[in-house]
Amino acid sequence: MYTWVKNLIPETLIHIKPLSGGDTAKVFKIEAKNKSYLLKTNQLYPTNDLFSSEAVGLETIRKSNTINVPKVFKVGTKDNLSYLLLEYIPSKPPTANSFKKLGHKLALLHKHTSVKKFGFDSNNFIGSLPQRNSWSEDWPTFYLIQRLMPQFKLAIENKLWDKHNIPSETILYKQLNALIGDVTPSLLHGDLWNGNYLIHDNGTPYLIDPSIHYGHNEVDLAMTKLFGGFDNSFYEAYYEVVAPHENKNALTEVYQLYYLLVHLNLFGKSYFDSANTIVKRYFN
Repeated sequence: MYTWVKNLIPETLIHIKPLSGGDTAKVFKIEAKNKSYLLKTNQLYPTNDLFSSEAVGLETIRKSNTINVPKVFKVGTKDNLSYLLLEYIPSKPPTANSFKKLGHKLALLHKHTSVKKFGFDSNNFIGSLPQRNSWSEDWPTFYLIQRLMPQFKLAIENKLWDKHNIPSETILYKQLNALIGDVTPSLLHGDLWNGNYLIHDNGTPYLIDPSIHYGHNEVDLAMTKLFGGFDNSFYEAYYEVVAPHENKNALTEVYQLYYLLVHLNLFGKSYFDSANTIVKRYFN
């Protein structure tokens, strides 16, 4: 590995240090003469789709000029190994003030939109699962067809859900439409939990590991609350810029359903009860 990493960067390689990573990649800090890099590798996706879509997501967010992301240097394959070479961000634990900055910057990202439809120009991934982003004229249709139904179908295939206990698409759409109403497309991170942001040593917030698409802004907020939530200063700063949806409390759960289904399909039955409770509460 040392040899090909040495050839990957444009300066003298000093050290390669393994870091704790996510579920889909091995992660390394590459220390070079003048700067440090972050290298992500994966043998499960030699076609490079996983890292290519991550690179597209990072560059799309960067071009919005709203919130920082690591620079993308290279994405490719080497010896049946896919890789992504990024800027290394030295980070520190968040404070109430850095959460405030993160909330403000995320709101600016959500106000950035150059489209009138929901979706994205390319598909990507949520964790290691494919995520389709075909364009749709309305958000309830997109969320139902591109998000909920593929995960329900996968749960049935994995024998994690009885197909007879899943409401019909007609019922699902009717309830979604009633709760959501008319919303404007926002550029979303798409997987915004505690592990997918960084606070730079200088206090600047960064987003990492996006699963971007244009959707309802409350989706990102719902995900922030799924595993404990962010500091209150984050939400206060966010809602100073973007007004909350009138049904935001219900939509928090409805949008968390997608992520719970993803976790169900990735990690097993321990997520079933939480997902099923939301289905029964809003769609029966």
